[in-house]
Amino acid sequence: MKVLFIGGTGIISSACTEAAIAKGMEVFHLNRGTTNKENVPKEVVTIHADIRNGDEAETKLKGHYFDAVVDFIAFEPHHIVQDIQLFRDCTAQFVFISSASAYQKPPEKLPITERTPLWNPYWDYSQKKILCEKLLQSEGEKSGFPYTIVRPSHTYNQKKVPAIGGYTVLHRMLKGQPVVLHGDGTSVWTLTYHRDFAVGLVGLLGNNAAIHQDFHITSDEWLTWNGIYNILASELGVEPKTVHIPSEIIALYDKEMGANLLGDKSHSMIFDNSKIKKFVPEFCAKTPFSSGAAEVVQWFRENTLFKGPDAAVENWMNRLIEDWQGFKSFRKH
Repeated sequence: MKVLFIGGTGIISSACTEAAIAKGMEVFHLNRGTTNKENVPKEVVTIHADIRNGDEAETKLKGHYFDAVVDFIAFEPHHIVQDIQLFRDCTAQFVFISSASAYQKPPEKLPITERTPLWNPYWDYSQKKILCEKLLQSEGEKSGFPYTIVRPSHTYNQKKVPAIGGYTVLHRMLKGQPVVLHGDGTSVWTLTYHRDFAVGLVGLLGNNAAIHQDFHITSDEWLTWNGIYNILASELGVEPKTVHIPSEIIALYDKEMGANLLGDKSHSMIFDNSKIKKFVPEFCAKTPFSSGAAEVVQWFRENTLFKGPDAAVENWMNRLIEDWQGFKSFRKH
């Protein structure tokens, strides 16, 4: 099977590349070639082109036919319009990586299924993903364009700390400094290890039954945000000093982070993965966050610890904590 990954070197797509190669697929990447080649498996054939430059991409893709194309970096409706034009006649399956943040916020009921409405009034990112999906569905109805929609939810690897402030949070925990956590930390969240996700995604490639279908691919492990921070702190060998601040207040200090929280992470989100398991029986998210956190912290110690925290994040977090504690003190008096 010949597959094309648009992107191919990100957190999700790199794991999917590994999984596709392991299944004996012929894997192509289409990207600008700016990522260190040492991070790309030798089996991959890289087509150097900017997917946003339609003429360049069309020239480089001429003569190729793919059993499946996966676009990991389509975020705007016009990206999908371009994809339809590029791949209409040169693939048997086009897979769009959408986002589980597109599901109804706040959700009326849990768990989330693929029948849950798509509606997010808080986050522009999610709204654009919804529009992308609608374009594909419309084209599928009109011309039969062979799309499949996949919605990840907070997929991570060792290089991505699932915390507000990223690796700076681990720096602060080690130094005994307070860290910000949205809400009261009791909302339930789903974290998915990137290699677990890849099993589901790659299992859909070349699967004719998946054409004109949508799937989310997530873990079945549910953790509170307090639990997530406690696991990270435990792996570091410290006790976390968590400052709980409402998402609406955080949004006043960082608009984009606020949209991310109000449009996704501040809500309890658990998922029914029955559909992906039906279509891809080998899919099983077997990596608990306790194991994933060990990889995150090991990477942090070996690659990031010596670099120190991000100064901008430090300043933002210190100011937010100081203002919030001052506000609470004022209210007491």
